[in-house]
Amino acid sequence: MKILVASHTYIVDLNREKLRALAKLEPDLEVTVVVPRKWRPGGVQNQTIISEFIDEGSFKVVPVSNFSQNHQGLLTFGWDLIELLRDFRPDIIQVEQGSRALAYTQLILLNQFLGLQAKNCFFTWWNLPYTLKWPISWLEEYNLRHTDGLIVGNQDGADILRDRGYRGAIKIMPQLGVDPDLFCPKPQPELRRKLQIADDEFAIGFVGRFVEEKGLFTLLSAAACLPTQNWKLLLLGRGPMKEKLLATAKDLKIEDRLILVESVPHDRVPDYINSMDVLVLPSETSYKFQTLTAVGWKEQFGHVLIEAMACQVPVIGSNSGEIPHVIEEAGLVFPEKDIKALRDSLRLPIEKPEVAHLIAKRGYKRAMENYTNEALAKHLLSFYRELIKK
Repeated sequence: MKILVASHTYIVDLNREKLRALAKLEPDLEVTVVVPRKWRPGGVQNQTIISEFIDEGSFKVVPVSNFSQNHQGLLTFGWDLIELLRDFRPDIIQVEQGSRALAYTQLILLNQFLGLQAKNCFFTWWNLPYTLKWPISWLEEYNLRHTDGLIVGNQDGADILRDRGYRGAIKIMPQLGVDPDLFCPKPQPELRRKLQIADDEFAIGFVGRFVEEKGLFTLLSAAACLPTQNWKLLLLGRGPMKEKLLATAKDLKIEDRLILVESVPHDRVPDYINSMDVLVLPSETSYKFQTLTAVGWKEQFGHVLIEAMACQVPVIGSNSGEIPHVIEEAGLVFPEKDIKALRDSLRLPIEKPEVAHLIAKRGYKRAMENYTNEALAKHLLSFYRELIKK
């Protein structure tokens, strides 16, 4: 089976591990990843990335000339894509730019023009209802009409696309997996001492952006309500709410319990997660945000949850977006914005270590079976085989 995947996501080598794993599953598999030759991610990485060709036998990364260097929906590829498709002749074409991406339309048209007869797939994270105006509405209708298989990162996204008329095959899984060699159980006594977390103190942790929708003020308030003083709250990340978080902790009289660490290199994140006794993702659905087509925000997945699970750290999450589906029975879920419910969820692993141990074991098992790069690769291959049979 020959599989072609196109996305700007894979300009980063770390993000390719799922596809590398896919290429190694069976001898007859070939995976070619098409990436933009030039891309400007923006944000903290405000520079143009020049992609390089990689040939690892059954796994290749091929930079292709591109139009638009920083807009997912407007990304399209140059004429060299045609030569690549003619030579490779894929059985599966998967574009990971969303349902109304021009790049997906381009690959659908080239699939037809070149007579490849490949199955068309796309990936999306979008999990909020939206409205579209012509011609974007027509573009999405065209793409959905010619889609053989849809991969979506969350259940809400799948439901939305069903409502929008898609009737084909759907697979729900995240775009990126967790590396079990990097995120694995590894006690961090030295780091805990450096962070001034005593051996008998319970470390409540958070990893992510310091923004209102991540529910950090609910977390601070819940921690302040804990009956025991034998805990510390470790927040790892950065964002515009930093000073307000510090001020809130002071108002709640828990400033001596708060440890706030600015962003650390990705390869150090597992050390910090392993220094926690529980990881909390208290995300809160918000309707303050507005795009051209939709209003609101809710958690699309919560990748840090599977990273903590892989480290055998118990997880607690709100019921925002995909979080309950990620956790299922492998952790604790509370109603978002409910301070009392979060406090009670925190008390359980603090007061009953045997419950914390059980949750940690369940989470690890769930992460290994469903969320490693190899596990995602196996899910993908099974899905592709179903599409080819149709």
